[in-house]
Amino acid sequence: MGKPRVCIVSPAAAGANNGNWHTASRWQRFLAPLAEVEITLTWDGTPADALIALHARRSAESIERFAGRHPHRPLALVLTGTDLYRDLESNASARHSVECASHLIVLQEQGLHRLGAGARAKARVIVQSAPRLVRHDRARRRFDLVAVGHLREEKDPLTLMRAARLLPTDTKVRIHHIGNALDADLQAAAERCAMECAAYRWLGGLAHTGTRRWIARSRALVHMSRMEGGANVLIEALRSRVPVLASRIDGNVGLLGSGYDGYFKVGDAQALAALMQRFASDPDFDAHLQAQCAVLEPRFTPAVESAAVRTLLRELLLHGSVHAPAGLLTQ
Repeated sequence: MGKPRVCIVSPAAAGANNGNWHTASRWQRFLAPLAEVEITLTWDGTPADALIALHARRSAESIERFAGRHPHRPLALVLTGTDLYRDLESNASARHSVECASHLIVLQEQGLHRLGAGARAKARVIVQSAPRLVRHDRARRRFDLVAVGHLREEKDPLTLMRAARLLPTDTKVRIHHIGNALDADLQAAAERCAMECAAYRWLGGLAHTGTRRWIARSRALVHMSRMEGGANVLIEALRSRVPVLASRIDGNVGLLGSGYDGYFKVGDAQALAALMQRFASDPDFDAHLQAQCAVLEPRFTPAVESAAVRTLLRELLLHGSVHAPAGLLTQ
């Protein structure tokens, strides 16, 4: 008997270079030894023993179609930040996707608190991972910080630009902002800030490998999002032993913990500017954040995520009474 067939529905293709795609791609690699895994933008009826869908609203048609045609087959839904912190409250299709799913996945602990009792009963946390990439050629005379996120409202690039303008003229901080322009007004703002503010530079979109190198050589990652399901870029920073200066939102607190000391109030440019300046001028604070991040790092290894994803697959196949490889059932 052949391997079970799994379809992963991702609302973004490889070219989007975003979190949904990277999650789908990693999970495909983790499951490839145990199942035939296909990533697709939509489920079109291709035979599948189980469906894993990312994004309740954007994958709603595929979820409804699969559940209608195969009501007794397992359907796992990975809830994104826009699902948890916007769409489930306002979008009927997103809520219907949650009802259709046999299994729910959130990517950080705080996500569970956004679910009702019924949904929470079929939900679990699977924390994402990244391979380690550590560089030792970081600049010492200035503080190169990196921000990674496409220019769109949810990533709050304007707060970063306002904070850059608030830095002292003699600051050592240099902010390198990576991300595609998905909004013309935000692109114009980034170009204007780069021209007028010596501390800010917009690099545009980069390939994933290039982005990881920028993170690894920076002194800290600045993560100013307004909503996140569990940002993989934050995990990539921790796996490069790079501390994080992050907005205090559920998606970040769910990964870094409530006791982490590198937060600033979401949307508060003055607080972010003060945090960046403190980080650049206080070696003890820098060391303290590095130590906090070092404690967190082991949670985000590929081995941990792979084990969790394979456990999910085992439970999906058992739920659907599907033949599973003997190696999977004994893991």
